[in-house]
Amino acid sequence: MSQRRKIYEGKAKVLFEGPEPGTLVQYFKDDATAFNNEKKGTIAGKGVLNNRISEYLMLRLNEIGIPTHFMRRLNMREQLVREVEIIPVEVVARNIAAGSICKRFNIEEGTPLPRSIIEYYFKNDELGDPLISEEHITAFGWASPPEIDEILSMSLRINDFLSGLFLGIGLKLVDFKLEFGRLYDENDQVRIVLADEISPDGCRLWDVKTNEKMDKDRFRRDLGGVEEAYQEVARRLGILPESEQQDIKGPETIQ
Repeated sequence: MSQRRKIYEGKAKVLFEGPEPGTLVQYFKDDATAFNNEKKGTIAGKGVLNNRISEYLMLRLNEIGIPTHFMRRLNMREQLVREVEIIPVEVVARNIAAGSICKRFNIEEGTPLPRSIIEYYFKNDELGDPLISEEHITAFGWASPPEIDEILSMSLRINDFLSGLFLGIGLKLVDFKLEFGRLYDENDQVRIVLADEISPDGCRLWDVKTNEKMDKDRFRRDLGGVEEAYQEVARRLGILPESEQQDIKGPETIQ
């Protein structure tokens, strides 16, 4: 790792210069943070699991026509991605009340929302990633109105697809975070693509029968069994890293 040029290091990943122009190597760490970096820790094997889970979900989204920055997995902790210009907006899709929306509107955790809600947050740790509106996004030039329309459309499609996928393996997709970026081609034409990762770090996943939390809330709330929860998500998807198969298996359906 030290021989490669580091481009960026975040709370859960490191980006290195890729082997070809326009590419980056995304390295998944075991570090875990919560509450805007106030709580820090390590989840053993998290980086390996998130690498595999995110790879699987990105590939499945590609199959339904969602463009992503993902190219291929390189090893247990790294994947090759296209270099994109990240839009500084975190998109959160909510299906069931949990987390901050419960505090904001005094809603009991676990309450199904009337419909899926898409929220936007300014991607800025120093400010605590504040909730913002489309007006803020366009007024401050973080994204144009057509880009926001595309992001909203893709987010709703991703939510519909992933909700069904996780339901098929006995998990409720309560809410999750997405990030998008601009991908420029050789002719400087730009398109919006899904970037970052999709994993239990950024998704709330509850067991359908028991409502047991299978995501980073176990770390946030000191519930224990964090590693086991991540492993269980990977097991249900059929992609535990212990498998030596090169091809990704399909998800294991839970009756």
